[in-house]
Amino acid sequence: MAHDQAQARGAIDRFFKISERGSTVWTEVRGGLVTFFTMSYIVVLNPLILGNVPDGTGQFLGGDSSGGDLAAIAAATALVAGLMSILMGVVANFPMALAAGLGLNAVVAYSVAALPGMTWADAMGIVVLEGLVILILVVTGFREAVFRAVPRELKVAISVGIGLFIAFIGVFDAGFVRIPASLATPTELGMGGSVGTWPLFVFAFGLLLAAVLMVRKVRGGILVAIIASTVLALVVEAVGNIGSRGEDNPGGWALNVPALPESVVALPDFSLIGQFSLFGSIEKIGIVAVILLVFTLLIADFFDTMGTMVAIGGEAGLLDEKGNPPRTTQILIVDSLAAVSGGAGSVSSNTAYVESASGVGDGARTGLAAVTTGVAFLLTTFLSPLVEVVPHEAATPALVVVGFLMVVQVTGIDWTDLEVGIPAFLTMILMPFAYSITVGIGAGVISFVLLKVAVGKTRRVHPLLWVAAALFVVYFLLGPIRAAVGI
Repeated sequence: MAHDQAQARGAIDRFFKISERGSTVWTEVRGGLVTFFTMSYIVVLNPLILGNVPDGTGQFLGGDSSGGDLAAIAAATALVAGLMSILMGVVANFPMALAAGLGLNAVVAYSVAALPGMTWADAMGIVVLEGLVILILVVTGFREAVFRAVPRELKVAISVGIGLFIAFIGVFDAGFVRIPASLATPTELGMGGSVGTWPLFVFAFGLLLAAVLMVRKVRGGILVAIIASTVLALVVEAVGNIGSRGEDNPGGWALNVPALPESVVALPDFSLIGQFSLFGSIEKIGIVAVILLVFTLLIADFFDTMGTMVAIGGEAGLLDEKGNPPRTTQILIVDSLAAVSGGAGSVSSNTAYVESASGVGDGARTGLAAVTTGVAFLLTTFLSPLVEVVPHEAATPALVVVGFLMVVQVTGIDWTDLEVGIPAFLTMILMPFAYSITVGIGAGVISFVLLKVAVGKTRRVHPLLWVAAALFVVYFLLGPIRAAVGI
């Protein structure tokens, strides 16, 4: 028996190149679990975004005119995320998990499905079309060629910007930084400049514990901090009965209210799988409008993953001298299939998650971590009550810690070269400020091309960067363009 187990571990090690990348099987499993806990919120949040908005005919996703089927959306969300994360691990051997993209799901809900006459099936068909277009761009080599055309300094800036972005996601989602009720400033610390609530105390405890464990080089420190913070949150809620955050309870928990569930297992409902209409939207809103909507989703998917895989690859030490991760083509193919699968599963486009950096920060270096995350998502289809035990305040400290680890790469940029420094700066600051990886990359690419032209170095701009800059200009002007065509 022991011999068979050793052989199995050896086969896994060789397949995922675990020892070759300086890791262990347990480190990969632990890193995958850290990634899962930092992104599992999507199983709860995606149904809230997609399930509470009627389509253009007044029907809710998976339900009727009275409301959507949140349980079915949650099950499909976990299923697609699980399968795509496993595929990423097995095919690309990269420690990056995938799930329904935040931001993209809001676009699908509020800007696509809500158009007059559109159904949810039509909207998800547009997501499938967008994924198929991206897949074609990958297979033809165009997507990878654009990625390789981006200068190394901008790739470093993308990684740093994502570090700032996920740190901001961490403090904002936990409510440690939030929009003030007075709206006197864009954001403020806690509530009125105070962190005097129990959920924020749990967040601060988790953040400081993770930092201490990291400084002391404790293996699995991030996962330990998540578990310890969750236990503290359970005690706090049991004693104080804090409740969920809302207008009448601003000091409550951000999303999940930590409490031991009455039942650990729940049978999943996969009835939403396959509920899409590939070309139904053309009849409802016309071919021009469909093309613009596909383009909107495509640009975000196209560049978000590029930025995410650079950031994760950099944190894991997997990038080559030009800033490219291994098996780039396979990574992009799986990401494209995830977009298609998200639409086919009625849960919006699935894409790479920057939260994967939390697992990498805890030691993950191979695709086994992504497989572990994927298996955890599949189990979630049956164990959804258990996932809801972990509140945002316990999981998001990991994002802040990993944000720090990614920001230290800023020393790789020559700030004395303004032709590179200014685009890098714009890339970094606009990701958290605009709450969008795509916006940051777009600002960096456009300004890089513009500055090279301004100093007479046009020939040093890769032809594909001209194409990317032009696409970003159109992307930034989509508002007036869509208004001009009446969508």
